Amino acid sequence: MSISITPPVATVQMAISAYLNSVAMSRSENTARTYTNGMSIFQKVLVENGIPIEEHPVADFPEDAIIWLAAALKDYAPTTERLYLTTATGFYEYLAGENLAQINLPRVRLLIHQRARQPGVRLPQFPKDAIDQVLEYAAGLATRPVEDEHERLRNLRDRAFLLTLADTGLRVHEACGLRRGDLDWNEGRAIIVGKGDRQAVVRFSRRAQEALRTYLAARAAIDGASRRPLSALPLFARHDRGAGKKIKPITTTTGRNIVAGRVAETLGPEAVGRITPHSFRHYFVTRVLQSSGNLKLAQELARHRNIAVTQRYAHLSNDELDKGYWEVFEE
Repeated sequence: MSISITPPVATVQMAISAYLNSVAMSRSENTARTYTNGMSIFQKVLVENGIPIEEHPVADFPEDAIIWLAAALKDYAPTTERLYLTTATGFYEYLAGENLAQINLPRVRLLIHQRARQPGVRLPQFPKDAIDQVLEYAAGLATRPVEDEHERLRNLRDRAFLLTLADTGLRVHEACGLRRGDLDWNEGRAIIVGKGDRQAVVRFSRRAQEALRTYLAARAAIDGASRRPLSALPLFARHDRGAGKKIKPITTTTGRNIVAGRVAETLGPEAVGRITPHSFRHYFVTRVLQSSGNLKLAQELARHRNIAVTQRYAHLSNDELDKGYWEVFEE
């Protein structure tokens, strides 16, 4: 006699776990963490509204749950609200795509549109003069007296790292992930995989290339002893006792610490946090706009998908606004 075994009905909790697993496999670690946080809030909202997630069949998942979530997120910042609603929308799309529930996605998106606040657009702010001071200080690291070879290599690395951030517009994780073979010295550029896993070309200024050449020349002995192809070695390496004789890449945390440390040395500890690695990206975009006045050029060099993002910097580069204002009101 054959026995028929009926598979268990998928629950909301099981579906959420499967959704977060799919996010973890296809998105970055930071994105997966954000989605986990958002779905944690969504789960609490579901329970508070009478949906026992460990027992409730996912096939009966209510579309109106997005209304409950939108109401619960009003105590959060508008940007966080939007982010977590996007996370929840992704869950609805997952349910529909996997045929786990009958979901009217246009209705879900309409409910979000009717209830979500629009986050205000913040103009990028950064202390340009202070960054100029940090870069001037960094330039002097090459001739600074040192106690040992590790300190000399750190000085040369940090000089090259800061100039690279300022003159390429690279994000900190992009700079930290560069390998020696990524840089085409003849063309003065590198091909990287940037935000959204998109391949892009990044140009390097002459002063950034000079700083990198000086740094890599000082590294020649330890790079050669690594017995690895030079092209596979990190462009920016660790130079601490913990790394030993191995050539290990710096992490994003190290990149941030380099900026924080050199900012503190240049401007004092109170400036730490006011100038971050991303401040150098703002600096880069603004310099391009000020020098060229070409919004499209700035968009392409900064690798902004939406030109509206680049336009946020235009107010910083239009010195004629100030001149025109005083001509009108101070005649």
